Amino acid sequence: MSRPFADRFAAGRALAAPLGELGLLNPLFVGLARGGVPVAAAAAASLDVPADVDVGVARKITAPGRPEAGLGAVASDGEPVWFDLAMHIRGLTPDALAEVVAAERAEARRREEVYGAGWRGRAPGREVVLCDDGIATGMTVWAALGALATAGPSRLVLAVPVAAPSALERLGHDWTGPAVTVVTVLQPPDFQAVSEAYDDFGQLTDDDVRRVLGR
Repeated sequence: MSRPFADRFAAGRALAAPLGELGLLNPLFVGLARGGVPVAAAAAASLDVPADVDVGVARKITAPGRPEAGLGAVASDGEPVWFDLAMHIRGLTPDALAEVVAAERAEARRREEVYGAGWRGRAPGREVVLCDDGIATGMTVWAALGALATAGPSRLVLAVPVAAPSALERLGHDWTGPAVTVVTVLQPPDFQAVSEAYDDFGQLTDDDVRRVLGR
């Protein structure tokens, strides 16, 4: 049985209609690497207005020695976002993970350099649309929004093809940054995984990212 989106490009095109209702003018699309980049590129190309496409990186923060245990996320700029319940269960504090945060932030910046990211100089005063291929917990997207907010955009939009309703609810309740307009195509009440919305959800490489960006 066919799933809602054939691949990430199709998912990005599906975002064009709801994005078109926002009246965007010369927006900057920032795709969250890696899966958000083809979504951003396809969405931007489907609009009836000029749009630029760039790339951002956010990294998960995991428990020491437990890479499968997500505790939060951090982007190349901005403050880390914490999964408070997971931190409480493990008896950890942000201070205890300061070195992990610094390392992941440095890795995010390194990857943005590899991709040739230029959003810091392109975002001030512009409408910025952050795209990912979907939201499960929302930690990495949340961290990326915080980073983009530091660049001084005139408007922040979060556009994802599919999202867990609980993650969007948590974002709406706990987000303390500038207002964010959220655009989605699907919010399944029985959400299980982002991959379930795609026929093709293969892993992307750094070369795939650069190829989509034309770099």
